[in-house]
Amino acid sequence: MNPSSDYTAQHRFARTSVLKLRPILNLVRGKYADDAVDILKYMPHRGARMIEKVLKSAMANAEDQGIRNVGDLVIVDARGDGGPMFKRLMPRARGMAYLIRRRSAHITIGLADLTKLPAESTASQNA
Repeated sequence: MNPSSDYTAQHRFARTSVLKLRPILNLVRGKYADDAVDILKYMPHRGARMIEKVLKSAMANAEDQGIRNVGDLVIVDARGDGGPMFKRLMPRARGMAYLIRRRSAHITIGLADLTKLPAESTASQNA
């Protein structure tokens, strides 16, 4: 069962490649929000700082909507999608040109309260 995310945050057009972000996103997917922040805080990657900011933003969105203990929310959606590329030409030998792609990414983090989900699913089955 894949629960839908109740509280989301996005960072669009992040100036890093998705290939660098996906291993970090796979590491925090399915973890509690507080645990994920602790994991990301001590990672040496630049992408971990970006993901940490998006995660904190999603936690703040949940707190703004009335959730008291945002640390108990679970990361159910951690996506890194490819964004637009800046394309540049690098001159090479004998008049040729190589294409340089400066990649960008869209980071999406979704949180859900898993303690609330089983009660809703049993109520929908009984109805």
